[in-house]
Formats: sequence, structure tokens, C-alpha cells
Amino acid sequence: MGTLTGNSHIMERDVGSGGGSLEPHGGTEGPSIESISRSVLPKPDDRLRLGKSGKAVSPVCLGRVSSEETVLRAYEAGINFFFLSADLHWPVYEQLRRGLGRLFAGNSARRDEIVVAAASYVDEPLFGCLQLNEILDAVPGLKRVDVLIAGAVSNGGSFKRIETLEQARRMKRFDSVAVGATFHERRYALTAARFNVLDIAYIRYNTGHPNARKDLFPHLPAERKFLVFNFNSMLSCVGEKTFHAMGLRKELWRPDPVDYYRFVLSNSNIDGLLCSPQNADELRHMCSALHQPPLTAAEQDYMITLSARARYYAKGAAAGD
Repeated sequence: MGTLTGNSHIMERDVGSGGGSLEPHGGTEGPSIESISRSVLPKPDDRLRLGKSGKAVSPVCLGRVSSEETVLRAYEAGINFFFLSADLHWPVYEQLRRGLGRLFAGNSARRDEIVVAAASYVDEPLFGCLQLNEILDAVPGLKRVDVLIAGAVSNGGSFKRIETLEQARRMKRFDSVAVGATFHERRYALTAARFNVLDIAYIRYNTGHPNARKDLFPHLPAERKFLVFNFNSMLSCVGEKTFHAMGLRKELWRPDPVDYYRFVLSNSNIDGLLCSPQNADELRHMCSALHQPPLTAAEQDYMITLSARARYYAKGAAAGD
């Protein structure tokens, strides 16, 4: 992986007007990035306490994949946390369902080692029915849904769904032991955090959406018991074609795709990742990246500014400039 060598890589100023220079990004407030940076990245075989559930999960949560073999390789790498959808995008989770079925068929005792979360994205009143039986039918050996997830909580009315999940957990529906939610707006994640109603919250923090540094992380409870996982970690990845099209100097660092995972996990407020390596090679690269050092503050700021510049370039290209 390339690194920033001295200020020449950080203080690049010939990237064009309007997109900002590749220098330390100062647009966010709150604690300094050094104060919230990790000294070591979490590893796939680490375990985190999942809220009040009594379960322990890996800091990597595997979502949709394109090959069921990826699920087997993930388990071998130490990953024990998996994320399914009960409705939205049902077809793209087919290989994950198949992979889980193979894991359980190979050794039924594995089911007790593995934690499966299932998200429903439908709204009330249908959400209240919690139609998760299709998942149980589709994955032989699954037997239960460990974590009930309200998908895409994006307005105040969505909190009714979280209340529904909490009631379902108390009733032990689907033998569930934990509840969580995915948040498309961080202010609702903060509201949930203040009421301490979840075991896990999935938020979006990446090089293109870094403002959780300002509007979420500084306000999280100091002694929180729930986990914060990230999704869409690679949403603003700057690919090789775009990097060169922007006319940047060749010696500048172009982060590898897996460096965007390192960016997220370098922040100690993020406990883990929901990610979707599509095959065994991508999974291996991701796991290898987590054995590298965390990114420095300068490297993180560089990546934020690089993604901002890429967005500016894309807008100009779309407008024909």
C-alpha cells in the first residue's frame, strides 16, 4: 500500500479549482482525529459483546456475496456474524443463504457459534407481522433469528418499528435475543443511542460521508453498551480510472479499495463493519488489510479530500465541463 511521505503528498495543490486541495481536511468539528483513532485495527476473529444479548460477534458482519464459498471462507477466517434481508433485495442474498445452509449442514454445532441478523424494510402495519418465517424455511439448520433488525430507519415514525422489535424480543419470537436498526440519517441513530433501546446500530460513515465525526461520535454515551457498525464503507472509493482522469500527480497515493475499510475502522467509535466482499479473493484482501496498521490522521484526511475532489470531478464530467 502506498503511504503519505512528508508534506509533498498531503499539500498537493494542482488538482484544479473548486474541488479542494489534497491537504488535511479541516471541515469537521469535535475531538481531534488523533484522539479517536485506534492503535490497532480489530481482526475478523475478535469478539465483541452484542449489547444485552449475551452473544459475542466478530467485528466483521458479512452481508450479500456472489458465491456461497465466500461464506465458508469467512467462517474459516473467524467471522461469525451474518446479515440477511427478509424482504428488500431478497434475491441478492441467495448465495449468503446457501452458504449458511452449507455451514450448518457440515456441523450442526456451528449454529451456536454463529450469530445471524435479519432485517425487514417494510413499514407499519406490515412490519408488525415480522414475516421472517421465509428466512427460516430458506436456510436449513438456521432454526432461529438471533438479531431482529429494523431496516432503513429514516424518520421519526420509524421508531415504532424498533418498539415492535423490542416487544418481539421480550416474547422471544424467532428465539431472538437482540434488536438493532440500520440508519440512513445519523440523527435518528443518536436518538436511539440516547434511549439505549438497541443492541446494535448500523450507520453510514465513509470518506464521502465523514460528518459523523461532528454530529454523532462526540455525542454517543461514554459508557454505551450497544455496538456501532458501519455500512457502505466503500461508497466513495476512488477507482484507478477516476484517479488518473483527475490529472493528479503519479506519485500521489491512490488508496486501495480495502483502505476504505481501514479508514472506517481507524476510528475507535466504530466497532465493526457490515461488508460484502463478493468472492474469496476480496474477502482475503479485506482480512489482510485488517492486519495492517490503522490509518494516520493525515491519511484519513487525505482520503476525505480525495473523495470530495472525485465528486467534484464527476459533477463536472456529467455537466460536460
